[in-house]
Amino acid sequence: MIELLASIEGVVLASKMATSNIKLPRRLPLLLIDGVLFPGASIRIPVSSEKNMNMVRNHLLSRSTLSSAIIGVVPREMRSSDEDDGNVIHSIGTAGIVIQVTGTNWPRPAYTLLVTGLCRFKLERITEKSPYLIASVRQLDRLPGEESTELDETNAELSDLMEQFREQATKLIDMLDLSLPAVVRLKRLLNSLPTESLPDVCAAIVRASHTERLQILDAVDLAERFKKTLPLLVRQIEGLQLLQKARKDDIGPLDITKIPFPRGKYFNDMDKEDEIVALEKKVRETEMPEHAKKISLREIQRLKKMPPHMPDHAVTRNYIELMTELPWSKQSPEVIDIYKSRKDLDADHYGMEKLKKRVLEYLAVRQLKNALKGPILCFVGPPGVGKTSVGRSIAQSLGREFHRISLGGVCDQADIRGHRRTYIGSMPGRIIQGLKTVGVNNPVFLLDEIDKMSTGIHGDPAAAMLEVLDPEQNCNFTDHYLNVPFDLSQVLFIATANTIKTIPPALLDRMEIITVPGYTHDEKEHIARNHLVPKQLKEHGLTPDMLQFTDEAIRTIISKYTREAGVRGLERKIGAVCRAVAVKIVEKQKSVLKDNAMIDNHKKALMNEVPEECVDLALSPVPTPPELPFILDEEAVIDILGTPIFDNEVTGRLGQPGVAVGLAWTSAGGQIMYVEATKIEGDGQLILTGQLGKVMKESAQLALNLVRSHLHEYGIKIPHGADLMENTDIHIHFPAGAVGKDGPSAGVTIFTVLVSLFTGRIVRSDIAMTGEITLRGLILPVGGIKEKVLAAHRAGMRSCILPSRNEKDLAEVPQSVKNDMTFYLCSHVDEVLQAAFDGGFVILSKPSAQLKSKL
Repeated sequence: MIELLASIEGVVLASKMATSNIKLPRRLPLLLIDGVLFPGASIRIPVSSEKNMNMVRNHLLSRSTLSSAIIGVVPREMRSSDEDDGNVIHSIGTAGIVIQVTGTNWPRPAYTLLVTGLCRFKLERITEKSPYLIASVRQLDRLPGEESTELDETNAELSDLMEQFREQATKLIDMLDLSLPAVVRLKRLLNSLPTESLPDVCAAIVRASHTERLQILDAVDLAERFKKTLPLLVRQIEGLQLLQKARKDDIGPLDITKIPFPRGKYFNDMDKEDEIVALEKKVRETEMPEHAKKISLREIQRLKKMPPHMPDHAVTRNYIELMTELPWSKQSPEVIDIYKSRKDLDADHYGMEKLKKRVLEYLAVRQLKNALKGPILCFVGPPGVGKTSVGRSIAQSLGREFHRISLGGVCDQADIRGHRRTYIGSMPGRIIQGLKTVGVNNPVFLLDEIDKMSTGIHGDPAAAMLEVLDPEQNCNFTDHYLNVPFDLSQVLFIATANTIKTIPPALLDRMEIITVPGYTHDEKEHIARNHLVPKQLKEHGLTPDMLQFTDEAIRTIISKYTREAGVRGLERKIGAVCRAVAVKIVEKQKSVLKDNAMIDNHKKALMNEVPEECVDLALSPVPTPPELPFILDEEAVIDILGTPIFDNEVTGRLGQPGVAVGLAWTSAGGQIMYVEATKIEGDGQLILTGQLGKVMKESAQLALNLVRSHLHEYGIKIPHGADLMENTDIHIHFPAGAVGKDGPSAGVTIFTVLVSLFTGRIVRSDIAMTGEITLRGLILPVGGIKEKVLAAHRAGMRSCILPSRNEKDLAEVPQSVKNDMTFYLCSHVDEVLQAAFDGGFVILSKPSAQLKSKL
């Protein structure tokens, strides 16, 4: 209706134009617009594109004649394009006279033209493209003021159309608000206009789509023009009748912008089934629970009463579409074959026996009982060991859909539970979005980096995960956006984490923790040979016929260039070797081609001096292909990768008293940790450096007091009556000071270092140790034994001191590692000293006081 009333003023203005002396030029400058200008109508056209701006400056503003004010207004075929290509321009346009030009310089130069349509023309060809478009045109209908041709009164069909059209046009004007001056002038104008001008005038004032307007513009034949415009006129009358009905029913204050016109006639440029009716049909056909269907149908009733332009209309529509797209009862078929699953898991991943065992257990129980709820598994291990990829392999072995949700950096609970539908832009959480993506209700969801979630100002996402990962509650998981319970009990959730320290205890209690440790040297060698090398060869365009790795080369890369729990660094080093070899192969091939080309040129130069057969014998090209395959050994790897990053630094650092090797656990796997101590003159202070936490500072103080209380037993000689710390400061340092260190596992190492310092004996260079001590010298168990043992093995250690109560943890250590190492299980610090020093350690008995019996 706004478009209808706004167009009336333009039609009235066009009727006042005195154009009897205007002649249409053969060549017209073109103005490309997104709308359509009809003969007899006036519109305002904003000008902002470069070529349209040039036309205004160079043609309209630089000339003052009446003929220079006539331009060709041509609609674009594709409204979203701003190209001036002839393929985009419509073939028929309207010649128009520019009545007014207004301009502005802020925020950028632009013009607005008031143009009145004169007649149609056919675009024959574009004669100039720069600085603006100029085309040769052919006039299709008469200009205003020209003598009209006599209509064929014997054409009964055309006469009926004209009579029916004028009747409908009069009916439309009578239905408008006659209190508006523009409407009064329009009614007077239509009564005086010739009948053949009515289609163009009415097409300018009724609501129509871009395609419909183009069809009327293309209708050069008068009868065809009446047939195209009459349905639009009838449709506009129907819309006004709806408005009058709304006024009678007292729906509310009269607002012509909120009257619901027939949807199927106004949208998508074609008649089609009512979208709301189709949406309601889809809801009824979707196999959703009754409570969800009831809410969806209630929202559809709200949608029917809601004007399309309201913001809540789009929110409600998106909500109903989501409800119909969710897999309420759709499941992917499962083909459970334990033997095939075991074979697939072994082919994709080497090692991980504990993880594979748990998956096969789930498959076996699932085969016996179909109603088994999906377990909540959490793979905890260092980066690069294959936690994420094994989740995809599990989904493939189960025949289920797979979806990965990255939780790293999530600090908003709405990411899990969704937003409430109280504002525009609200959306469901990642769980519901993932179900919509996979299209089934029994997928495998991988919650990656669940330990990286953090609390923000918008709530705690870890707390929102409690309901998702609780097998007893997730059968009625409620997303804030849906506000309808959804059953997640059939979903197999697999979470991954590098550490469990940052996972809240309540969330940790809902998951089954499966530790995924780092790889041994043998496992890395197997993975590199069977997985990483073929993968990198393929990615770098190489084949086994071009490059081959020897076992020594792979071992060199593992031991001297990578020291990690996973295999990401190993894969990058293998890729670096492949790239270097690729360069050599390409250079060699180019050199061979260049040599052959030189020989060919030399032959051509000698052809005229020496018989051809002699030239062939003397200068036949000797092919020198690359020496393929390149077989890489240890020397070649060092030559490509440079100086080894890791070497046998243990021997050099342990060749003096007061130094020992401890073992630590980190989120990136186990690692060795050097502990150094020295004596300096001072006033009896204990100095600790290396960015230590509170627990390790207490361990150092405890180890020092334990040594001070057993001086005579350990053979530490001090003057009689003097104190160990008299005029002496003890400085204990943990290298890599930029890395924070804390945990109850360094007590044994610090104690050994202090005994070595005060006795002057050197700790064995091939032994590492871990464990915590008490004030009485007992050794307490610690965690992360498998990761620590693997770290010691990677560093070249051949012996390891462990608490005796950690003996059970050695069952998880691979047998190949246990065969290479010797383990000393100790329950007292005296046993530690016996194992830490070559030749053992003599512990003197302390003289005990004689107690007299009181019996």
